[in-house]
Amino acid sequence: MQFVSVVVPTFNEGKYLEPTLKALRNQTYDGKYEIIVSDSNSKDGTLKIAEKYADRVVRVGRRGIAVGRNVGANEARGKILVFVDADTLTIHNTLAEIVRPFEEKEVVGVAVPVLPLSPKTGDVLLYLGFNDFVKVNVELGKGRARVIGACCAYRKRSFDEVGGFNEKLQTLEDFDLSERMSKLGKIKYTQETMALVSTGRIVKWGKGKSIEKYLSLYFRHLLTERGLRHIPEIDYRPVR
Repeated sequence: MQFVSVVVPTFNEGKYLEPTLKALRNQTYDGKYEIIVSDSNSKDGTLKIAEKYADRVVRVGRRGIAVGRNVGANEARGKILVFVDADTLTIHNTLAEIVRPFEEKEVVGVAVPVLPLSPKTGDVLLYLGFNDFVKVNVELGKGRARVIGACCAYRKRSFDEVGGFNEKLQTLEDFDLSERMSKLGKIKYTQETMALVSTGRIVKWGKGKSIEKYLSLYFRHLLTERGLRHIPEIDYRPVR
């Protein structure tokens, strides 16, 4: 069984972090794994919770989820990196199933379905649609895979080769990484497990505005990717 490093980036996550880390501690994975919390100078109870459950807590000098993930990955000893957001709950078999596809040497990354912690029908339907989008893009293959960063895994050797997450990006840094990773090898989408994610932004913005904003961000990403410049910025404030 491969040694796995789970990286959880945090910034003032005291409200969500304990269930996330408890879930990671209660996995059925038979191999060895470590939990690394990568913290961007939290001022609430985040560090106390992290020190209780994580194997290591590393301090990050500046904010940014890409920065936090990269710092945690640099400290990782595992051959497989699993990234889990601080407000995301894994289920009992998440590590076992997200690692399994790496038995194939050509696999460099794995995506899983994500569903909302909210039981509202509208929220569930929104995420089901998003999962279909991710699945289709992963199946498109080289340079096309777009994986959500809330719960995903990458082979560390390949992650290091592409330079990790782009720290200049405030959002869609997860899509950017998976697109680059998919040029090195296969990314798989496994439906043998899933993760449950917070709907904080949807609650704050409302479903209509959330869809509009994320579509705008996505199309801006596509246009920028194709070399177009001077595209208007879209207001998006990172939470980590």
